[in-house]
Amino acid sequence: MSSLKSLSLAQNYLNGSLANQGFCQLNKLQELDLNSNFFQGILPPCLNNLTSLRLLDLSHNLFSGNVSSSLLPSLTSLEYIDLSYNLFEGPFSFSSFANHSNLQVVIHGSDNNKFEIETEYPVGWVPLFQLKALMLSNCKLIGDLPGFLRYQFRLTMVDLSHNNLTGSFPNWLLENNTRLEYLVLRNNSLMGQLLPLKPNSRITSLDISDNRLVGELQQNVANMIPNIEYLNLSNNGFEGILPSSIAEMSSLWSLDLSANSFLGEVPKKLLAAKYLAFLKLSNNKFHGEIFSRDFNLTSLEFLYLDNNQFRGTLSNVISRSSWLLVLDVSNNNMSGEIPSWIGNMTYLTTLVLGNNSFKGKLPPEISQLQWLEFLDVSQNTLSGSLPSLKSMEYLKHLHLQGNMFTGLIPRYFLNSSNLLTLDIRDNRLFGSIPNSISRLLELRIFLLRGNLLSGFIPNQLCHLTKISLMDLSNNNFSGSIPKCFGHIRFGDFKTEHNVYKPMFNPYSRSAPSIYTGYLVKYLVFSTEEQHDEVDEVEFVTKNRSSSYRGGILDFMSGLDLSCNNLTGEIPHELGILSSILALNLSHNQLKGSIPKSFSKLSQIESLDLSYNKLSGEIPPELIGLNFLEVFNVAHNNISGRVPDMKEQFGTFGESSYEDNPFLCGPMLKRKCNTSIESPNSPSQPSQESEAKRYDIDHVVFFASFVASYIMILLGFAAILYINPYWRQRWFNFIEECIYFCYYFAFDTHSKLLAYLYN
Repeated sequence: MSSLKSLSLAQNYLNGSLANQGFCQLNKLQELDLNSNFFQGILPPCLNNLTSLRLLDLSHNLFSGNVSSSLLPSLTSLEYIDLSYNLFEGPFSFSSFANHSNLQVVIHGSDNNKFEIETEYPVGWVPLFQLKALMLSNCKLIGDLPGFLRYQFRLTMVDLSHNNLTGSFPNWLLENNTRLEYLVLRNNSLMGQLLPLKPNSRITSLDISDNRLVGELQQNVANMIPNIEYLNLSNNGFEGILPSSIAEMSSLWSLDLSANSFLGEVPKKLLAAKYLAFLKLSNNKFHGEIFSRDFNLTSLEFLYLDNNQFRGTLSNVISRSSWLLVLDVSNNNMSGEIPSWIGNMTYLTTLVLGNNSFKGKLPPEISQLQWLEFLDVSQNTLSGSLPSLKSMEYLKHLHLQGNMFTGLIPRYFLNSSNLLTLDIRDNRLFGSIPNSISRLLELRIFLLRGNLLSGFIPNQLCHLTKISLMDLSNNNFSGSIPKCFGHIRFGDFKTEHNVYKPMFNPYSRSAPSIYTGYLVKYLVFSTEEQHDEVDEVEFVTKNRSSSYRGGILDFMSGLDLSCNNLTGEIPHELGILSSILALNLSHNQLKGSIPKSFSKLSQIESLDLSYNKLSGEIPPELIGLNFLEVFNVAHNNISGRVPDMKEQFGTFGESSYEDNPFLCGPMLKRKCNTSIESPNSPSQPSQESEAKRYDIDHVVFFASFVASYIMILLGFAAILYINPYWRQRWFNFIEECIYFCYYFAFDTHSKLLAYLYN
């Protein structure tokens, strides 16, 4: 083994630490590849004895500690080093490689935010190496681009994303490195305008998204980077009209211009780009008719046009993009009907048409989209009944809210075992909740607010044990609250998380081999495009309607049954919901007392029980609810003392208790008498005492009523006496009333006589 020159244990999922005796005795080792295992601990110092080492790949392990400053300087034969995605900490000086004249590839991507690479110490150091690839993503680089890069002329790939680099866009980097193919400066703080570049025919991928770049794109942008394939300028401050020359990038397959301030119409030639597979124009100011006869993107798979000012209809030119997976035209000025041919776009997984002016019915042919996972037609003027969508077996998110759908919820409306979100708020649906809803066992968000639904809340809903948000408010539901609601999770997820967290589906492309020895290494260029639609819902909590989007939905929980006709007592089983954040039972006909079990709602932030017929005392144990921000029991029949003004209850005002005539305490400026204060006093005298305090003196009441009536009559007579014009109008009005009554009686009498004699 002492003569071993190449050792690869990559992707074997091995664990443990590296022993001093073993690797360190392989003095002739030239290549060591341990990537994608579970090795942990610190690197053994004796690795610096491997002076013949050309390749060292420790990526995707659990190594920790500092990278010793004495380790790397002695490995002067290194050509390829990859330390990415471990648990290394502390600073690391890049000048450790200053004397590595053979070094060509340096890769370090961190995701623990504890590893910091210093590139400018000592100041002005000049390297002996000429790199081919430099990947330092998320390494806490600060300030201008590393100075040693000005001495590099053979780079083919550079990734400095997710740092805090400042300054202007480095034109010099492209001009010095004519072989540069991949440049990723994503998520930094680069500023200023993009200055004209000398033509660079080698660069194929450029990502400068999430910076602070401004200004208009150069008219000859296609001449500067003619062979570009991947271009991402999103989340900057670019503005102006999109230059028509951008369509001359004949190899372009991915273009992301989202979250800028581009305006005007999209160049017609761009809408006919032969190889364009990904086009994202979201969150700009584009306008015009996007789906005109010029639209001919035959290779398109992802199309994001949301949050612009596009107009027109869903023309059948879209069907030319027969491979389309995602179509998002939400938040525009689109109109017309949703065409039935949309059912022929069989590869669609995401269809988002929300917040436009679409009208008519939701075509039943839409159910032919069997691979659809996300359907949003919310906030339009769609009408008619809901079609059956039971053939959509992979549907995860369904948004139909804010339309004018009528009729019953179909008995076999849905049949997707993957459904997470069902939002059909603010329509005109009536009838009861079909029992088939209980088959949607993965459902997390169930929103029916603002319809005309009635009947009892079915116990079958308790089969939906994974629900985190349920809103049945503003309907006509009656009967009691199902006791089994206490067995629904409402946020109590111990094993399943991140079902709403946006998923990134990177598109990877392998570059030519970057190292060739006994082992061959390829660098893979991966985009960070988010292809999954981010779910968003509205829910009322803390007395306001808020939107919750993306990963926060994994942690939001609440139950809203307000504004119905629910009766009976509040089930004490609701106190089991220890993870729920919001509970609203207001504006019903609930009676009985507030369950003491509510003191176990340890995470609750908003509790609204107002406008019911609740009685009894407020349980003093509720003072222990440390996260409670909103508490409302107003407009009930609650009695006794208001809870002590301490902990969270010290933040609630009088409005939380108003219109409860038998409540007392300093908060209400209503003294509690002895019988109320003493828990040992008999209950009957206490009730009599309270009755006396609020008894009405009937003599005084009728006397004041008669006096008020007389004063009103006298005031009216005084006005007629003083103002002759109004007096005349009053007499005329009386006269008209007399004549009207006379003729009405005469006419009725005549008709009655005629009826009797005939």
